Amino acid sequence: MPAKYFEIRWHSRAGQGAKSAAQLVAEAVLEGGKYAQAFPEYGAERSGAPMRAFNRISEGRIRVHHSVENPDVVVVIDDTLLSPGIVAGLKEDGVLIVNTKHSIDFVRKKTNFNGRVCVINATDIALEEIKRGVPNTVMLGTLARVTGLIDLQVVEKKIREMFERKLPEEMIQANIKALKRGYEEVQCSG
Repeated sequence: MPAKYFEIRWHSRAGQGAKSAAQLVAEAVLEGGKYAQAFPEYGAERSGAPMRAFNRISEGRIRVHHSVENPDVVVVIDDTLLSPGIVAGLKEDGVLIVNTKHSIDFVRKKTNFNGRVCVINATDIALEEIKRGVPNTVMLGTLARVTGLIDLQVVEKKIREMFERKLPEEMIQANIKALKRGYEEVQCSG
């Protein structure tokens, strides 16, 4: 019997942190005793170019190594990428999570997706807390809340490990606050 995977496809622009977010998801899942993959897919490798990142999670070994075509969750970090194509292959019972100032109805109109939609104004939260418009930490908190796939405390620990040698403590705390706001402030349909 083939292994069952939980799959996430991230859509963003290069420089918005999708690759790092996917990596943190994989590390948090691994710490929980499951198997995980995280990998990016770039077009033209330049800041601002559309890119995708992927996660594949399983209770057992993962034996496939290709992009995620039928995700359980699609995470959109830049709402200028919204189109019907962004939800291609998204399972009917899947979830679309979008960083946007706009409403759930706006997202539905842009994507023609009638399943569960969750929105968070992650860029503004990142600007308020981290003083940078890189919303990936906020989106991790949102993903934790919406899916229950990753534990918020484990993600906090992973953020600390990732940044402890690179950033001062106040910046680490700002990222953790942004993570928690993503968890608390997401709004979902149905």
